[in-house]
Amino acid sequence: MNILILGGGGREHSLAWAVLQNPKCDKLIVAPGNAGIAQIASCAALDIEDGGAVVTFAEENAIDFVIIGPEAPLAAGVADRLREGGFLVFGPSAAAARLEASKSFTKEICDAAKAPTAAYGHFTDADAAKAYVRTQGAPIVVKADGLAAGKGVIVAMDEAEALAAIDDMFGGAFGGAGAEVVIEEFMEGEEASFFVLCDGETVLPIGTAQDHKRVGEGDTGPNTGGMGAYSPAPVMTDDITAKALSEIVRPTMAEMARREMPYQGVLYVGLMIKDGQPRLVEYNVRFGDPECQVLMMRLGAQAMDLMHAAAEARLDMAQVHWADDHAMTVVMAAQGYPGSYQKGDVIGGLDGLPESSAQMCFHAGTSERDGKVTASGGRVLNLTARGSSLAEARQRVYDMADNIDWPQGFFRRDIGWRAL
Repeated sequence: MNILILGGGGREHSLAWAVLQNPKCDKLIVAPGNAGIAQIASCAALDIEDGGAVVTFAEENAIDFVIIGPEAPLAAGVADRLREGGFLVFGPSAAAARLEASKSFTKEICDAAKAPTAAYGHFTDADAAKAYVRTQGAPIVVKADGLAAGKGVIVAMDEAEALAAIDDMFGGAFGGAGAEVVIEEFMEGEEASFFVLCDGETVLPIGTAQDHKRVGEGDTGPNTGGMGAYSPAPVMTDDITAKALSEIVRPTMAEMARREMPYQGVLYVGLMIKDGQPRLVEYNVRFGDPECQVLMMRLGAQAMDLMHAAAEARLDMAQVHWADDHAMTVVMAAQGYPGSYQKGDVIGGLDGLPESSAQMCFHAGTSERDGKVTASGGRVLNLTARGSSLAEARQRVYDMADNIDWPQGFFRRDIGWRAL
Protein backbone atom coordinates (compact mmCIF):
# COMPACT_ATOMS: atom_id res chain seq x y z
CA MET A 1 0.00 0.00 0.00
CA ASN A 2 1.00 3.61 -0.59
CA ILE A 3 0.43 5.43 2.71
CA LEU A 4 0.24 9.13 3.53
CA ILE A 5 0.63 10.38 7.12
CA LEU A 6 -0.39 13.97 7.82
CA GLY A 7 1.63 15.79 10.48
CA GLY A 8 5.17 16.71 11.41
CA GLY A 9 5.76 16.02 15.09
CA GLY A 10 7.02 13.28 17.35
CA ARG A 11 3.67 11.49 17.17
CA GLU A 12 3.92 11.31 13.39
CA HIS A 13 7.57 10.17 13.48
CA SER A 14 6.56 7.27 15.72
CA LEU A 15 3.56 6.45 13.51
CA ALA A 16 5.84 6.45 10.45
CA TRP A 17 8.37 4.25 12.25
CA ALA A 18 5.68 1.68 13.13
CA VAL A 19 4.05 1.74 9.68
CA LEU A 20 7.39 1.15 7.96
CA GLN A 21 7.86 -2.08 9.92
CA ASN A 22 4.75 -3.52 8.29
CA PRO A 23 5.42 -5.39 5.02
CA LYS A 24 2.10 -4.10 3.63
CA CYS A 25 3.65 -0.63 3.36
CA ASP A 26 5.17 -0.15 -0.10
CA LYS A 27 5.65 3.61 -0.06
CA LEU A 28 5.32 6.13 2.77
CA ILE A 29 4.96 9.90 2.46
CA VAL A 30 4.68 12.20 5.49
CA ALA A 31 3.47 15.78 5.10
CA PRO A 32 5.07 18.01 6.18
CA GLY A 33 7.35 15.75 8.25
CA ASN A 34 10.52 16.90 9.99
CA ALA A 35 14.28 16.27 9.90
CA GLY A 36 13.97 12.91 11.65
CA ILE A 37 11.06 11.69 9.55
CA ALA A 38 12.99 12.66 6.40
CA GLN A 39 15.61 10.04 7.33
CA ILE A 40 13.07 7.20 7.02
CA ALA A 41 10.33 8.44 4.63
CA SER A 42 9.59 10.92 1.87
CA CYS A 43 8.43 14.31 3.16
CA ALA A 44 6.12 16.64 1.25
CA ALA A 45 5.35 20.32 1.67
CA LEU A 46 1.57 20.41 1.92
CA ASP A 47 -1.05 22.47 3.75
CA ILE A 48 -2.54 19.60 5.75
CA GLU A 49 -5.55 21.67 6.86
CA ASP A 50 -6.60 22.27 3.23
CA GLY A 51 -8.81 19.29 2.38
CA GLY A 52 -8.83 20.02 -1.35
CA ALA A 53 -5.03 20.21 -1.49
CA VAL A 54 -4.69 16.94 0.46
CA VAL A 55 -7.15 15.14 -1.86
CA THR A 56 -5.29 16.37 -4.94
CA PHE A 57 -1.95 15.27 -3.47
CA ALA A 58 -3.37 11.83 -2.61
CA GLU A 59 -4.69 11.42 -6.16
CA GLU A 60 -1.39 12.48 -7.75
CA ASN A 61 0.59 10.07 -5.55
CA ALA A 62 -1.76 7.06 -5.86
CA ILE A 63 -2.30 6.94 -2.09
CA ASP A 64 -4.24 3.94 -0.73
CA PHE A 65 -4.51 4.88 2.93
CA VAL A 66 -4.28 8.19 4.83
CA ILE A 67 -3.46 8.43 8.55
CA ILE A 68 -4.23 11.85 10.05
CA GLY A 69 -1.98 12.63 13.02
CA PRO A 70 -2.94 16.03 14.56
CA GLU A 71 -6.30 17.40 15.62
CA ALA A 72 -6.36 20.57 13.49
CA PRO A 73 -6.89 18.87 10.08
CA LEU A 74 -9.53 16.62 11.65
CA ALA A 75 -11.43 19.62 13.02
CA ALA A 76 -11.06 21.26 9.59
CA GLY A 77 -12.85 18.33 7.90
CA VAL A 78 -9.88 16.90 6.00
CA ALA A 79 -11.03 13.32 6.73
CA ASP A 80 -14.45 14.16 5.26
CA ARG A 81 -12.93 15.55 2.07
CA LEU A 82 -10.71 12.49 1.65
CA ARG A 83 -13.64 10.10 2.16
CA GLU A 84 -15.70 12.05 -0.37
CA GLY A 85 -12.73 11.61 -2.74
CA GLY A 86 -12.86 7.85 -2.28
CA PHE A 87 -9.85 7.46 0.01
CA LEU A 88 -9.52 5.15 2.99
CA VAL A 89 -8.86 7.31 6.06
CA PHE A 90 -7.87 6.79 9.68
CA GLY A 91 -9.39 9.70 11.60
CA PRO A 92 -12.85 10.98 12.54
CA SER A 93 -15.14 13.31 10.63
CA ALA A 94 -15.24 17.01 11.52
CA ALA A 95 -18.56 16.42 13.31
CA ALA A 96 -17.09 13.64 15.46
CA ALA A 97 -13.85 15.61 15.99
CA ARG A 98 -15.88 18.11 18.04
CA LEU A 99 -15.20 15.73 20.95
CA GLU A 100 -11.85 17.50 21.09
CA ALA A 101 -12.56 20.73 19.21
CA SER A 102 -15.28 21.82 21.66
CA LYS A 103 -15.11 21.18 25.40
CA SER A 104 -18.76 22.23 25.80
CA PHE A 105 -19.86 19.74 23.11
CA THR A 106 -18.04 16.96 24.96
CA LYS A 107 -19.78 17.92 28.20
CA GLU A 108 -23.15 17.84 26.42
CA ILE A 109 -22.39 14.36 25.05
CA CYS A 110 -21.26 13.14 28.50
CA ASP A 111 -24.48 14.47 30.05
CA ALA A 112 -26.55 12.60 27.46
CA ALA A 113 -24.47 9.41 27.85
CA LYS A 114 -24.44 9.73 31.67
CA ALA A 115 -20.64 9.38 31.56
CA PRO A 116 -19.00 10.41 34.86
CA THR A 117 -17.02 13.63 34.48
CA ALA A 118 -16.37 16.90 36.31
CA ALA A 119 -19.21 19.32 37.08
CA TYR A 120 -18.90 22.39 34.87
CA GLY A 121 -20.18 25.71 33.57
CA HIS A 122 -19.96 27.01 29.98
CA PHE A 123 -19.49 30.76 29.43
CA THR A 124 -19.34 33.23 26.56
CA ASP A 125 -18.54 36.32 28.64
CA ALA A 126 -15.92 37.00 31.29
CA ASP A 127 -18.19 38.51 33.97
CA ALA A 128 -20.45 35.46 34.15
CA ALA A 129 -17.40 33.16 34.22
CA LYS A 130 -15.85 35.15 37.07
CA ALA A 131 -19.09 35.09 39.04
CA TYR A 132 -19.14 31.28 38.71
CA VAL A 133 -15.55 31.04 39.99
CA ARG A 134 -16.36 33.25 43.00
CA THR A 135 -19.35 31.02 43.79
CA GLN A 136 -17.48 27.74 43.37
CA GLY A 137 -14.14 28.75 44.88
CA ALA A 138 -10.71 27.23 44.14
CA PRO A 139 -8.99 25.01 43.18
CA ILE A 140 -10.84 25.04 39.86
CA VAL A 141 -10.03 24.31 36.21
CA VAL A 142 -10.39 26.91 33.45
CA LYS A 143 -10.40 25.61 29.85
CA ALA A 144 -10.50 27.35 26.48
CA ASP A 145 -13.45 25.73 24.69
CA GLY A 146 -11.68 25.24 21.34
CA LEU A 147 -8.37 23.80 20.11
CA ALA A 148 -5.36 25.37 21.83
CA ALA A 149 -2.61 22.86 20.92
CA GLY A 150 -2.79 21.22 24.34
CA LYS A 151 -2.15 24.47 26.20
CA GLY A 152 -5.60 25.95 26.86
CA VAL A 153 -6.08 24.44 30.32
CA ILE A 154 -5.29 26.30 33.54
CA VAL A 155 -5.49 24.40 36.82
CA ALA A 156 -6.00 27.35 39.16
CA MET A 157 -5.10 26.62 42.79
CA ASP A 158 -6.53 29.95 43.99
CA GLU A 159 -9.30 32.31 42.93
CA ALA A 160 -6.95 35.05 41.68
CA GLU A 161 -5.25 32.63 39.27
CA ALA A 162 -8.63 31.50 37.93
CA LEU A 163 -9.82 35.09 37.39
CA ALA A 164 -6.55 35.94 35.61
CA ALA A 165 -6.95 32.88 33.38
CA ILE A 166 -10.46 34.02 32.41
CA ASP A 167 -9.09 37.47 31.50
CA ASP A 168 -6.33 35.85 29.44
CA MET A 169 -8.70 33.58 27.53
CA PHE A 170 -11.32 36.19 26.74
CA GLY A 171 -8.46 38.62 26.01
CA GLY A 172 -7.22 36.41 23.16
CA ALA A 173 -4.28 34.56 24.74
CA PHE A 174 -5.42 31.38 22.99
CA GLY A 175 -6.88 33.02 19.87
CA GLY A 176 -10.32 31.87 18.81
CA ALA A 177 -10.06 28.83 21.10
CA GLY A 178 -10.73 31.08 24.11
CA ALA A 179 -13.79 32.89 22.73
CA GLU A 180 -15.81 30.52 24.93
CA VAL A 181 -14.68 29.05 28.24
CA VAL A 182 -15.57 25.91 30.17
CA ILE A 183 -14.93 25.98 33.93
CA GLU A 184 -14.78 22.62 35.71
CA GLU A 185 -14.55 21.31 39.23
CA PHE A 186 -11.03 20.33 40.23
CA MET A 187 -10.85 16.53 40.27
CA GLU A 188 -8.42 14.80 42.61
CA GLY A 189 -6.79 11.46 41.91
CA GLU A 190 -4.31 9.95 39.49
CA GLU A 191 -4.50 10.70 35.77
CA ALA A 192 -4.14 8.09 33.05
CA SER A 193 -4.46 8.00 29.27
CA PHE A 194 -6.57 5.19 27.81
CA PHE A 195 -6.52 4.59 24.05
CA VAL A 196 -9.25 2.84 22.08
CA LEU A 197 -9.81 2.35 18.37
CA CYS A 198 -13.34 2.79 17.05
CA ASP A 199 -14.82 1.99 13.63
CA GLY A 200 -18.28 3.48 14.13
CA GLU A 201 -19.55 0.39 15.96
CA THR A 202 -16.80 -1.67 17.57
CA VAL A 203 -14.53 -0.34 20.34
CA LEU A 204 -11.10 -1.99 20.73
CA PRO A 205 -8.79 -0.98 23.63
CA ILE A 206 -5.19 -0.67 22.42
CA GLY A 207 -3.25 0.47 25.45
CA THR A 208 -2.74 2.72 28.44
CA ALA A 209 -0.14 5.33 29.28
CA GLN A 210 0.58 8.06 31.79
CA ASP A 211 1.67 11.51 30.64
CA HIS A 212 3.61 14.18 32.56
CA LYS A 213 2.04 17.54 31.70
CA ARG A 214 3.91 19.98 33.92
CA VAL A 215 7.23 21.38 32.77
CA GLY A 216 9.19 20.84 35.98
CA GLU A 217 10.35 17.86 38.01
CA GLY A 218 8.01 16.83 40.80
CA ASP A 219 5.12 17.88 38.51
CA THR A 220 5.74 21.58 39.10
CA GLY A 221 5.43 24.64 36.86
CA PRO A 222 3.05 25.38 33.98
CA ASN A 223 1.22 22.81 31.89
CA THR A 224 2.84 21.79 28.60
CA GLY A 225 1.89 19.57 25.69
CA GLY A 226 3.63 16.76 27.62
CA MET A 227 7.18 16.24 28.91
CA GLY A 228 7.23 12.45 28.87
CA ALA A 229 5.11 9.32 29.16
CA TYR A 230 5.27 5.64 29.93
CA SER A 231 3.16 2.59 29.11
CA PRO A 232 1.39 0.65 30.51
CA ALA A 233 -0.10 2.75 33.33
CA PRO A 234 -0.25 0.61 36.51
CA VAL A 235 -3.24 2.61 37.78
CA MET A 236 -5.30 1.23 34.87
CA THR A 237 -6.16 -2.12 36.40
CA ASP A 238 -8.43 -4.59 34.59
CA ASP A 239 -11.34 -3.49 36.79
CA ILE A 240 -10.83 0.24 36.13
CA THR A 241 -10.35 -0.41 32.40
CA ALA A 242 -13.63 -2.35 32.30
CA LYS A 243 -15.43 0.49 34.13
CA ALA A 244 -13.98 3.11 31.77
CA LEU A 245 -15.26 1.12 28.79
CA SER A 246 -18.73 0.36 30.17
CA GLU A 247 -19.45 3.69 31.90
CA ILE A 248 -17.63 6.22 29.69
CA VAL A 249 -16.38 5.07 26.28
CA ARG A 250 -19.16 2.80 25.01
CA PRO A 251 -22.02 5.12 26.12
CA THR A 252 -20.22 8.04 24.40
CA MET A 253 -19.75 6.07 21.17
CA ALA A 254 -23.42 5.00 21.26
CA GLU A 255 -24.53 8.62 21.75
CA MET A 256 -22.33 9.77 18.84
CA ALA A 257 -23.85 7.08 16.59
CA ARG A 258 -27.35 8.07 17.75
CA ARG A 259 -26.61 11.63 16.64
CA GLU A 260 -25.50 10.32 13.22
CA MET A 261 -21.86 11.22 13.75
CA PRO A 262 -20.34 7.75 14.28
CA TYR A 263 -16.76 7.89 15.53
CA GLN A 264 -13.99 6.29 13.47
CA GLY A 265 -10.33 6.53 14.44
CA VAL A 266 -8.44 6.54 17.71
CA LEU A 267 -10.05 8.00 20.82
CA TYR A 268 -7.77 9.27 23.56
CA VAL A 269 -9.66 8.97 26.84
CA GLY A 270 -8.09 11.13 29.54
CA LEU A 271 -9.15 9.78 32.93
CA MET A 272 -8.91 10.82 36.57
CA ILE A 273 -8.97 7.84 38.89
CA LYS A 274 -9.83 8.01 42.58
CA ASP A 275 -10.90 5.19 44.89
CA GLY A 276 -11.11 2.78 41.95
CA GLN A 277 -13.55 4.98 40.02
CA PRO A 278 -12.58 6.55 36.65
CA ARG A 279 -14.02 9.92 35.58
CA LEU A 280 -13.48 11.59 32.23
CA VAL A 281 -11.08 14.54 32.12
CA GLU A 282 -11.15 14.99 28.35
CA TYR A 283 -11.38 13.28 24.99
CA ASN A 284 -8.83 13.81 22.23
CA VAL A 285 -9.60 12.62 18.72
CA ARG A 286 -6.05 11.53 17.90
CA PHE A 287 -3.13 9.79 19.55
CA GLY A 288 -1.68 11.70 22.47
CA ASP A 289 1.75 13.23 22.02
CA PRO A 290 4.01 11.91 23.62
CA GLU A 291 1.87 8.86 24.55
CA CYS A 292 1.76 7.76 20.92
CA GLN A 293 5.50 7.26 20.99
CA VAL A 294 5.38 4.67 23.78
CA LEU A 295 2.35 2.92 22.26
CA MET A 296 4.04 2.64 18.85
CA MET A 297 7.25 1.39 20.47
CA ARG A 298 5.22 -1.41 22.09
CA LEU A 299 2.84 -2.17 19.20
CA GLY A 300 5.31 -2.08 16.29
CA ALA A 301 4.13 -3.33 12.90
CA GLN A 302 0.66 -4.39 14.11
CA ALA A 303 -0.22 -0.71 14.68
CA MET A 304 -0.78 -0.27 10.94
CA ASP A 305 -2.98 -3.37 10.69
CA LEU A 306 -5.11 -2.11 13.59
CA MET A 307 -5.52 1.38 12.10
CA HIS A 308 -6.36 -0.17 8.72
CA ALA A 309 -8.99 -2.40 10.37
CA ALA A 310 -10.56 0.66 12.03
CA ALA A 311 -10.69 2.49 8.70
CA GLU A 312 -12.33 -0.51 6.99
CA ALA A 313 -14.86 -1.06 9.84
CA ARG A 314 -13.61 -4.55 10.73
CA LEU A 315 -12.37 -4.04 14.27
CA ASP A 316 -14.71 -6.84 15.38
CA MET A 317 -12.19 -9.23 13.77
CA ALA A 318 -9.04 -7.49 15.08
CA GLN A 319 -6.89 -8.41 18.06
CA VAL A 320 -4.10 -6.57 19.86
CA HIS A 321 -1.05 -8.65 20.76
CA TRP A 322 0.83 -7.17 23.71
CA ALA A 323 4.27 -8.26 24.79
CA ASP A 324 4.84 -8.21 28.55
CA ASP A 325 6.98 -5.10 28.26
CA HIS A 326 7.20 -1.43 29.23
CA ALA A 327 8.10 1.70 27.31
CA MET A 328 9.08 5.25 28.25
CA THR A 329 9.60 8.45 26.31
CA VAL A 330 11.31 11.61 27.57
CA VAL A 331 10.82 14.96 25.82
CA MET A 332 13.83 17.21 25.21
CA ALA A 333 12.51 20.75 24.93
CA ALA A 334 13.99 24.15 24.14
CA GLN A 335 14.89 26.34 27.13
CA GLY A 336 11.96 28.67 27.82
CA TYR A 337 9.25 26.21 26.72
CA PRO A 338 6.24 26.38 27.24
CA GLY A 339 6.89 30.12 27.05
CA SER A 340 9.02 31.81 24.38
CA TYR A 341 12.07 29.86 23.21
CA GLN A 342 14.88 30.15 20.71
CA LYS A 343 14.92 28.29 17.39
CA GLY A 344 17.77 27.31 15.10
CA ASP A 345 20.25 25.78 17.55
CA VAL A 346 22.25 22.85 16.15
CA ILE A 347 21.70 19.54 17.97
CA GLY A 348 24.73 17.24 18.22
CA GLY A 349 25.15 13.63 19.26
CA LEU A 350 22.20 12.26 17.29
CA ASP A 351 24.32 10.09 14.98
CA GLY A 352 25.57 7.98 17.87
CA LEU A 353 22.13 7.08 19.23
CA PRO A 354 20.89 3.48 18.93
CA GLU A 355 18.06 2.77 16.47
CA SER A 356 16.26 -0.51 17.05
CA SER A 357 12.90 -2.01 17.96
CA ALA A 358 13.82 -1.21 21.59
CA GLN A 359 15.30 2.31 21.28
CA MET A 360 14.51 5.28 19.03
CA CYS A 361 14.91 9.03 19.02
CA PHE A 362 11.71 10.41 17.52
CA HIS A 363 11.98 13.98 16.24
CA ALA A 364 9.23 16.39 17.27
CA GLY A 365 10.37 19.91 16.37
CA THR A 366 13.41 19.67 14.11
CA SER A 367 14.55 21.00 10.74
CA GLU A 368 17.61 20.33 8.61
CA ARG A 369 19.97 23.19 7.75
CA ASP A 370 23.24 22.69 5.85
CA GLY A 371 23.17 18.98 6.65
CA LYS A 372 22.72 19.59 10.38
CA VAL A 373 19.66 18.97 12.56
CA THR A 374 18.40 22.14 14.24
CA ALA A 375 15.71 22.83 16.83
CA SER A 376 12.58 24.36 15.30
CA GLY A 377 9.95 23.85 18.01
CA GLY A 378 9.31 23.90 21.74
CA ARG A 379 9.27 20.15 22.18
CA VAL A 380 12.15 18.99 20.00
CA LEU A 381 13.10 15.32 20.59
CA ASN A 382 11.35 12.26 22.08
CA LEU A 383 13.87 9.75 23.43
CA THR A 384 11.97 6.49 23.55
CA ALA A 385 12.83 2.96 24.68
CA ARG A 386 11.22 -0.23 25.85
CA GLY A 387 12.40 -2.91 28.22
CA SER A 388 11.27 -5.93 30.18
CA SER A 389 10.69 -3.54 33.10
CA LEU A 390 9.96 0.16 33.33
CA ALA A 391 13.29 0.62 35.14
CA GLU A 392 15.12 -0.93 32.17
CA ALA A 393 13.26 1.26 29.68
CA ARG A 394 14.02 4.31 31.84
CA GLN A 395 17.75 3.50 31.98
CA ARG A 396 17.90 3.19 28.18
CA VAL A 397 16.04 6.49 27.68
CA TYR A 398 18.23 8.52 30.01
CA ASP A 399 21.41 6.96 28.58
CA MET A 400 20.27 8.32 25.20
CA ALA A 401 19.44 11.73 26.66
CA ASP A 402 22.88 12.05 28.24
CA ASN A 403 24.54 11.46 24.84
CA ILE A 404 22.83 14.41 23.15
CA ASP A 405 24.86 17.59 22.80
CA TRP A 406 22.37 20.43 22.93
CA PRO A 407 23.14 22.98 25.68
CA GLN A 408 19.94 24.93 24.88
CA GLY A 409 17.74 21.91 25.61
CA PHE A 410 16.34 20.53 28.85
CA PHE A 411 14.36 17.51 30.04
CA ARG A 412 12.78 16.11 33.19
CA ARG A 413 14.74 13.39 34.97
CA ASP A 414 11.76 12.02 36.89
CA ILE A 415 9.51 10.63 34.15
CA GLY A 416 7.74 7.53 35.44
CA TRP A 417 8.14 8.48 39.11
CA ARG A 418 4.61 7.42 40.03
CA ALA A 419 5.17 3.88 38.74
CA LEU A 420 8.77 3.58 39.90
